[in-house]
Order: sequence, then structure tokens, then C-alpha cells
Amino acid sequence: MSCLQSWPEPVARVQHLLDSGIQEIPKCYIKKPSERPSFIESATSDLNIPVIDLQYLFSDDDSLRQTTTNLVASACREWGFFHVVNHGISQQLMAATQKVWREFFHLPLEEKQKYANSPITYEGYGSRLGAEKGVSLDWSDYFFLHFLPISLRDEKKWPQIPVSCRELVEKYSEEVVKLGGKLMKIFSRNLGLKENYLEEAFGGEGNIGACLRVNYYPKCPQPGLTLGISPHSDPGGMTLLFPDEKVSGLQVRHKNNWVTVKPLPNAFIVNLGDQLQVLSNANYRSVEHRVIVNAEKERVSLAYFYNPRGDIPIKPAEELITEDNPPLYPCMTFNEYRLYIRTRGPCGKAQVESLKSSH
Repeated sequence: MSCLQSWPEPVARVQHLLDSGIQEIPKCYIKKPSERPSFIESATSDLNIPVIDLQYLFSDDDSLRQTTTNLVASACREWGFFHVVNHGISQQLMAATQKVWREFFHLPLEEKQKYANSPITYEGYGSRLGAEKGVSLDWSDYFFLHFLPISLRDEKKWPQIPVSCRELVEKYSEEVVKLGGKLMKIFSRNLGLKENYLEEAFGGEGNIGACLRVNYYPKCPQPGLTLGISPHSDPGGMTLLFPDEKVSGLQVRHKNNWVTVKPLPNAFIVNLGDQLQVLSNANYRSVEHRVIVNAEKERVSLAYFYNPRGDIPIKPAEELITEDNPPLYPCMTFNEYRLYIRTRGPCGKAQVESLKSSH
């Protein structure tokens, strides 16, 4: 059975739908009225997620280091999202990697279909994130690949065209994983834990899960009726997103409002996932977010998922548990958690919150 045949319904590429000249989106992409985005400017329009300048964490000025550390801690507790600038990754590498993926999505359909994915692993070129029949679909295509652990990495499944794609993906991945490791140490120290605690809880260096999903959001003739990605929290550990700097699309739930994140040049958007909320016993927040689309411009973003190894039990750190602060979440592996949220379905909030009521 081919990858396309293994899906419960025929798979339509969103980009191909747009290129066919449609003026109205198919019904399967239309969201319920209560789930549709509002483009009316609200009181939150001037808000943006916090900005962290990472170079200050290595300053000789103790006061500046402490102030920056406190900003990271506050962002993790209040937002679950923040920008990082001066993070040490080459601007040229970032731009070249994003450019090569944009070129991939503009290849002829038959070339991209060589990498068509299946619901078994999701690796490759895809257009839906669920195997259920008859569900509402999102207005996006994507490419998903594994980088770590090495046992899951299969570069033969990465695009051969453009010719520089595989080399750029490897270099970019190495740098983003290094950045993820630095952030994990900061998160650990801010919780009062040993700086390697969270990394080791994820499996240790080289044993974490690291995977890339490149999102392509074509222009949409009816952006008010659909979403690029429906509301969700990230089930894993942390996501390092390199957004399209020219087009906003990510929205973050903050104090019951949707805040549109305004991209910054050469910055990453970091968001904490459900596993860090569990390990921190809810000191850190995994926050619901979604993606809107527009009629004028396409968007390309690179989401790097920094996750625990799938078979390691994850539970609140014992150092954070007291009589007044009991564990809020049960112990479960990342694989078990993914199965849990898959069978439970959307819950209208950060998915990990539902574990509290089941514990």
C-alpha cells in the first residue's frame, strides 16, 4: 500500500488546491464559527511575547546576568513563550535553510510526492496531522523529519532537491539542538535544580528526541474561515521556532486572549511543551497556541521539537515536591502521553491540564 493510500481519505495538498484557482475553500477546511479567527484589532494588539537577549547570560556583569535569568524564569511562568535573540546561530545558516525549504515547496507536485508521508511515522511531505476520517483540516502543508536519536535519522527520506537541502538541514539541526541544550540548563537552574537535571530527564545528551517540521502556509482565499494549525499545546519538551519574519501567523493564548506574535529579525520563538510543565510540576507553563493564515502572502516556518526519549518515565521533579506542593501529574513516558492525548482528543486548553483531573 502506498503512503497516500494509507490515509483514511484522499490526501489533498493545500498548495495544489490554491494553484488550481479555487475562490472558496473546501468545506473540510471550514472551522466552526466559534473556532474561526477574528481579525478585529483588540486591546491586546500591542502585546508581544517577551524578548530574551541570550548574550547577557554570559556577561561579566553579575546584575545583567541575574536580570536576564529572571526574565527567562518570568517568561516560562507567565507566558510559556519568548523570543531569543543573540542566540549564537548564524543568520546566514538560518536564512539559507529557510530559503531551501521554500524552494522545496515550490517544486513540481510530482517531485514532492516522492516524499509523501503516512500516518505511521509522519516522516516526509504531508498535509494533515491526524488519521481520523471526516475531521476538520488545517490550511497547511509540511515536511517532517527525525534528527535525534540517530537510530531514527534517515537522510534518505530528506529531500534530494534542492541539492543543498540535506547538508543545510544537518548543519541547522546541529546548531538548534545545541541551543536547546543551553536553554535546558537555564530552565533547570531557574527551578533550583542541577543544571543538567532536565536534559538527563529527557534521556541525556544524544538520547533526546529532536525532529523538524517545516510548515508551509499557502495564501488562502477565505482566511477568516480556517486556520493554518488548530489550537493545541505542544506535547513534547520544547519547540524552537524560526518563523517567517515577513508575515505574522502564530497566535498565543494569554489571559484568555489570542495574542498575535510579531516576528523579530533573526530570532527564534521558544515555547515550552507539556513535558516541561510536568517536570516542573506546573512552575512552567505549556500554553495553547494556533496559526492564522492570510490571503496575500504565503508563510514558511521551521519548528524544531526538542523532546524526551519516548520510553523514559516523566514525572514532577522530586526536589520540587513538598507537603504543600504535591505532585500534580502521574508518571508516564512520552510515548504513553502521546497515546493518551491522541485517544482523548482536543480539550480546549493546554492538553497537559487534563492530566491533573485524571491524577
